[in-house]
Amino acid sequence: MAKKEAAAKSTIQLRLKKGLIACNPNQRACLQGLGLKRRHQEVALENTPAVRGMVKKVLHLVEVVSET
Repeated sequence: MAKKEAAAKSTIQLRLKKGLIACNPNQRACLQGLGLKRRHQEVALENTPAVRGMVKKVLHLVEVVSET
């Protein structure tokens, strides 16, 4: 049980490195769900399987700055 609590509190820092102009609608929806709207914008999100799945879908557009 302690492992789940520790994993739930870890965060991941993302930065949008490319623009949204050439993205398909599914990728735009993932970026909107991650809270990224503009280039070079950074967000800190909880490191969950859902967030990691969205990041994997748009990995060519985002940069993982740090994981804690």
